[in-house]
Amino acid sequence: MSSHSTRRGVASVMTSSTYRPASAAEARFLAEYDASAYATPLVTVDPVIVTLRDEQLAVLLVKREEHPFLGSWGLPGGFIDIRNDADPEACAVRKLKEKAAFVSPYLEQVKTVGGRERDPRGWSLTVLFFALIAEDDVPPIDKRLAKWFPLSALPDAMAFDHRALIDCAIRRIRAKAEYTALPAHLLPQRFTLSKMQRVFELVLQRRLTAGAFRRRIEPLVEPIADCFETASHRPAQVYRLRPDSGSLIFEQPLKGARRK
Repeated sequence: MSSHSTRRGVASVMTSSTYRPASAAEARFLAEYDASAYATPLVTVDPVIVTLRDEQLAVLLVKREEHPFLGSWGLPGGFIDIRNDADPEACAVRKLKEKAAFVSPYLEQVKTVGGRERDPRGWSLTVLFFALIAEDDVPPIDKRLAKWFPLSALPDAMAFDHRALIDCAIRRIRAKAEYTALPAHLLPQRFTLSKMQRVFELVLQRRLTAGAFRRRIEPLVEPIADCFETASHRPAQVYRLRPDSGSLIFEQPLKGARRK
């Protein structure tokens, strides 16, 4: 979360520029409406940015440079700019650029979380997103202010309720990986089928049956002509994702050993 202006405006600031009042009476009502007459919560967006590092899911955290939770690790989120952000997703995209210096190829809204106790500055709510990015596409970060943490080694104490937000986002990612091609967004542009299976296994936390997996993902990929990778002394065909393959939904969950 970042600094927040307490300045409030009347409805003319908040009203959609495309909305047309149905009557002169409604136009007068909107012109005279004072939004500051009602107490409003603090409204933020918090994206959980996920990649794979050293065969583990990792999350990008930033060190807070202001109170509250000064010096604590937290998510790279911030307050919605009501003048410039068209919607929560626009705010999430902006915060990814400002605090992580990249555009995620996949961004999804998870849920909205709110309450009186989650922020010591006042009643607040946040719109939770997750973003996926392949390790090869991760830009350099300022290591003084940001760090990739594996899920197995997240800080014990984090800002606000960000640990719970991370847990919620990871549950959503793992649940969707059961029946969609979501983990494909963590792959580099070129990969072998073994690499692809391993990425799915790391997300799902279980081994998958190779034959069943390859039959399942066949519609997602296409071979790159004359492109092979040497693995275990045998050349392995290199593939790439077909356009829009990341949105594919499977009819049944992936088969494999049960999660431990």
